[in-house]
Amino acid sequence: YMRGAWVVWEEGGRYPNLIVELLSPTTAKEDKTVKKEIYEQTFRTPEYYCYDPETEELIGWRLNGGGYQPIRPDERGWLWSEQLGLWLGRWEGKFQGFQATWLRFYTAEGRLVFVAAEAEEQRAEVERQRAELAEAEVARLRARLAELEGTS
Repeated sequence: YMRGAWVVWEEGGRYPNLIVELLSPTTAKEDKTVKKEIYEQTFRTPEYYCYDPETEELIGWRLNGGGYQPIRPDERGWLWSEQLGLWLGRWEGKFQGFQATWLRFYTAEGRLVFVAAEAEEQRAEVERQRAELAEAEVARLRARLAELEGTS
């Protein structure tokens, strides 16, 4: 279900396995220092990511022993989440009517993970293509049948 925020007591006392913080000019410093320390020392959140939509900077840390260690980006600038088994990276495209650079998840093979609406669009497109192929096959078979009936 959709959450506006993680509320520990509503999650059976569990803290999140990872946090993705969207930075703003007014919160960036606190997010990278105060909040990072809380997530590292108090929550013990295994992975913490910060993304600045204005600069498109994406950084992340993974809990290793006593504290956070930076997660090294790959050649695309993506960060691997061990918690999710997915890449986290930038994506340029249209989403909910807005053309922009978005932060998105990718499979281990580098394929974009669709949100529900995109998955439904993809399913509908596959179904449309399947129907077109079936109609073309019916037309081909009708033509072949007419050809055979004409030669008998």
